[in-house]
Amino acid sequence: MKRSSVIRRVVVAATAVALAAACTPDGGSGPGTVSPAPTSAAPAPTTSGSGDDKPSASASPSAGTPSSTATATPSAPATTAAPAGRILMKDGDENAQVRELQARLRQIGYFDRAPTGFYGTMTAGAVTAFQKKRELPPTGSVDETTWQRLLGMTRKPTAAELRPATTNKLDTPDPRCMTGRVMCISKESRTLAWMIDGKVVSSFDVRFGSENTPTREGEFKVEWKAREWTSTIYHTPMPYSMFFSRGQAVHYSADFAARGYAGASHGCVNVRDKAKLAVLFDQVKVGDKVVVHW
Repeated sequence: MKRSSVIRRVVVAATAVALAAACTPDGGSGPGTVSPAPTSAAPAPTTSGSGDDKPSASASPSAGTPSSTATATPSAPATTAAPAGRILMKDGDENAQVRELQARLRQIGYFDRAPTGFYGTMTAGAVTAFQKKRELPPTGSVDETTWQRLLGMTRKPTAAELRPATTNKLDTPDPRCMTGRVMCISKESRTLAWMIDGKVVSSFDVRFGSENTPTREGEFKVEWKAREWTSTIYHTPMPYSMFFSRGQAVHYSADFAARGYAGASHGCVNVRDKAKLAVLFDQVKVGDKVVVHW
């Protein structure tokens, strides 16, 4: 009997030690305790002062529930609920899907200019109007619900619809363009407006640099001009160049005339209408203002 009592006490003591080790947050550092460590440690954030911290999402289902279900329950809603509110396109994006969005919105009268591939205030306004008409949350961003609704109402855009040859509609002039002589260049509408004291004299479709060689934004002045010029870096012709920022210039681009928005410049502002640009070149003076904006 004594021996059996001793054995029973040893077993009970060993069990208590094992349970104590499993409940210790920092316990289980050895390989033999890897399995119990996550189940005992998971509830710990619920009693801390984390408040609305991320752990609280998994805290509520685990209250009064065995630890084995506490770790499994929160994972299901996280994976099933996420796609419903996923944003596919938003302000500031620039890619082929945005161009398709603009072309589809144009098909049903919500976007009244040539697609640019850039998601700016004009695109956001068109999306908001579409969402309001369909009684969707008017966020101005394209989530999966908005995109699927638009796909159901439109057809796949043709190449001509994605990159039409027509002149882009002018953007609202930047306030800096409203006084003096200025080439007002909008990255959003991809246009150049030659303005004098707030009045548009002429306008052009333009193309900008790529992500790796972006066209600088801001207010500049025409530093110098060259009717005929060849890039000293890329060795390509740059007729009617009007330089405004450390080698970046407004100039005619034969590539832009041939390929349109399928390509990009190395940072300059490309113009595809050579005859019109020749007239502008004669009108612009060194020292005239250049404003590049979104």
